[in-house]
Amino acid sequence: MTTVSQAPPPPMRLRELVFGAACAAAVRAAARLGVADALDETPMKAEELASAVRAQPRALGRLLKALCCYGIFEERPDGTFAHTEMSRLLREDDPHSLKYIALWCTEPWTWGAWPRLDEAVRSGRSVFEDVYGKEFFSYLHEDAPESADVFNRAMTTSSEQSAREVAELLDLTGVSSVVDIGGGQGHVLASLLERHPALAGVLLDLPRVVEHADPRLRKGGAMADRARILPGDCRADIPVQADMYIIKNILEWDDDSTRRALGNIMAVAKPGARVVVIENLVDDTPSMKFTTSMDLLLLLNVGGAKHTTESMVKRLTDAGLVIARIRPVNAYLHAFECTVPG
Repeated sequence: MTTVSQAPPPPMRLRELVFGAACAAAVRAAARLGVADALDETPMKAEELASAVRAQPRALGRLLKALCCYGIFEERPDGTFAHTEMSRLLREDDPHSLKYIALWCTEPWTWGAWPRLDEAVRSGRSVFEDVYGKEFFSYLHEDAPESADVFNRAMTTSSEQSAREVAELLDLTGVSSVVDIGGGQGHVLASLLERHPALAGVLLDLPRVVEHADPRLRKGGAMADRARILPGDCRADIPVQADMYIIKNILEWDDDSTRRALGNIMAVAKPGARVVVIENLVDDTPSMKFTTSMDLLLLLNVGGAKHTTESMVKRLTDAGLVIARIRPVNAYLHAFECTVPG
């Protein structure tokens, strides 16, 4: 039976850490094979699972044994494998599924970029174009459509899971219109419209993103009469006035892009309008290992960064916004609630 070791001594822990790629690859393999989806609540032998996912039984057993060491699946004394809380998160039908997040963080392009981290740290800039010959998003959509699809699914999953929490957090007293800036498929906006029947909203994001907007917001959808879908780039222009502007998980670019996006809000917003910025932080979160890892990945692929509370406050105040309060949305996100001064 494979067990998860507790508090190994430093030499053993460092040996384990330098093999971190093996763990990430094992999680990716299990997600791509659909092992968690094939395993229900009845423990199964590796041979049975191998038949279900069309894998070689002995090799699948080795994969499962490795994952059990990290608490992903459990090997029983009778040689069967059972779900754990973590392995269930790799099921596509789990309401808290992290299957596509796991795939996104281990996409093929990441394996070419991570070995160049020392160069990115020396220069402070992205190394993606040096490795792949194109800017990150151009490469993704032109050369790696399968990876682009995984990205969209991962962002959709993440947005769906946090949208209701955002809607529950925000007090919309006195707010009759809202703009979801860079809002992806509009899950946050849809949750807000669902919660507030008198509210109207606009979803602003790139054309290729909003063409897949939440069906509830599109023509014929339950909230279509109160929603407008606006293709555009918030770094170029935000041609909408509203009582509230929401900008979630996109101020992670280079500083110039962040300044332009916030400046475009300030250029159009009326005095007294509310601006809510929702971000992961790298200094005030229970999820530091994940957030700091994503921070390094942002450095590699787009030259961006996750924020500290201080750096986020500085960018918002430099833009001219007045911060009213900072509140956690969940274990991963914080909301910076601001107003446009008179």
